[in-house]
Amino acid sequence: MRVPWTGRGVHHVAPAGRPLPPRPTAPLSIHRPRWNIAEVTLTRGARITGAVLCAVLGVITAGWIVRDLRAAGDPADLLRHWAGYTDVRPAALPATSQGDLVLLLVPVLVAFAALRSRVAASALVATGVVTLVLRLPGVWGIGASWTDGRYSDELRTRALIGTFVTLAAALALIVTGSAGRAQPADGYEPLPTRPGPGAGVTAFLVLGASGAVLIAWEIRHFLTLPARFHPDRFTGGPTVPVNLVGAPPGWSGVALALLCGVVALTALLRAVHARPLGMIAAGFLLLSGVLGIARAVHLALLDHFGDLPAEHRLAVLTSFLLAFTGAAALLVLARRGLEEDRPGHGYPPQGPAGYGHPQGGQPGGGFGPPPPASPPPGW
Repeated sequence: MRVPWTGRGVHHVAPAGRPLPPRPTAPLSIHRPRWNIAEVTLTRGARITGAVLCAVLGVITAGWIVRDLRAAGDPADLLRHWAGYTDVRPAALPATSQGDLVLLLVPVLVAFAALRSRVAASALVATGVVTLVLRLPGVWGIGASWTDGRYSDELRTRALIGTFVTLAAALALIVTGSAGRAQPADGYEPLPTRPGPGAGVTAFLVLGASGAVLIAWEIRHFLTLPARFHPDRFTGGPTVPVNLVGAPPGWSGVALALLCGVVALTALLRAVHARPLGMIAAGFLLLSGVLGIARAVHLALLDHFGDLPAEHRLAVLTSFLLAFTGAAALLVLARRGLEEDRPGHGYPPQGPAGYGHPQGGQPGGGFGPPPPASPPPGW
């Protein structure tokens, strides 16, 4: 009995009266899941929602910075206040701190990245987590009794409302970046990128070192400062006053140290979220280091570096270290990452065909031998 050649292997000849099975869309494997968290993208609706939420965060922070610029009289005085100059007296007490510069730039950049970037989901979640952690102390600090006389009641009410709106937007960002993920529509849709091997190792070294130094300073403060200062360093209080919408120094220091430690470990493992989260941490390190160096120059600490006490010399060196590690981490993580390999996902538009007739006049590959030029005699 002659069977007409179909261009398929013998395993793909359907029994009489039954249609051929549909073409598979991915190689079959019992050891590989259908998809994993590294092989998902963000839906269009989630991208637009994330961009709008980032815009809300940016507008709120920008409003406070504009308020401080107008209240300080001289914009340079606000920068000197953020840097910690002890001889600067702005016309009005600023409500922001140096970290608000990063909290302004990050949502603005992520708003644009959310619309097109491959790591939009991780960037939205990272922005939401960092904003949530640094704005949370305002819930109990803005209305505390120790702020009486430092800021007007009207300003504190606006700050409290803005804090709740910011926390709600940050939570919505986390939900949007987590729940808005979807499997790629086909094998050609770009996947999230991971840090390269060199970038991962570099980020591990510089961010790990920064986190260790920050933790060491917190331990130093805990051992040397009187006991009455410890609660106020983490919650704000009369002994350690905090700017109206800023985070207490102990709270922000430990949070940044933990953030650096988490990013260092995940960058070494080349996790997808290590790039956006690491760039945010690097921004805080770079700004803190640069302002610390400016303060050391202003106070002429570098001119008398050898005469300074050991702790002051270490503080100056820490500023240089944070500036260097922040810049290094930012440079290596800002580079385009590497896409995860997806062998077998999808089919190329042209090339060897595993099913059906050969394409482009070339012999078909796949599961069966190519058809002979003519049937053998007596077939």
